[in-house]
Amino acid sequence: MNEPRLRLADASDAAALVRLRDGAARWMLGRGITGQWRPGELGEDHFRRVMTSGEVWVAEDRSRLFGAWELWWADEDAWGPQPPVAGYVHRLMVDRGNAPAGAGRRLLRAAERRVAEAGRTRVRLDCLATNARLTAYYLAERYRAVGHKAGKPQPGGAPKSFTLLEKTLRPGRPPEADRRA
Repeated sequence: MNEPRLRLADASDAAALVRLRDGAARWMLGRGITGQWRPGELGEDHFRRVMTSGEVWVAEDRSRLFGAWELWWADEDAWGPQPPVAGYVHRLMVDRGNAPAGAGRRLLRAAERRVAEAGRTRVRLDCLATNARLTAYYLAERYRAVGHKAGKPQPGGAPKSFTLLEKTLRPGRPPEADRRA
């Protein structure tokens, strides 16, 4: 795959981000992955709000948005108060019908690079505690499970329980260097 064009999202991307997330939610549901995301759960206001307090990144290929993720600089709901050593990846998503093969991993690496560029040494994320498939994906990407958060508040829904995962970034070494051979 050619490297996608990555850029910070702006308010004009909000509708496309909702469509992308809803599509990812439908893909999960179609494969029996329930409880993670539901279509219609988040609206444009969610993404605009994140753009003011964190970062929303989009990936495009020939001006077609096919992936995105949110990057937060704190996540007290899941991790509690923490020193500023980590970036928190949320809502990593790809359009399964239009994303190039391997897009999810490439976007995860891009998020890791952005965290490292900000001078932080850890990338943190969480996934639904009952989603063994997604947890296994992140473990294969060299994240490690470091805890559990019960009852984490959810935008647009009831609180859920999550597995907390973390990856240490090595100073001076790009995240790609940590991939398994």
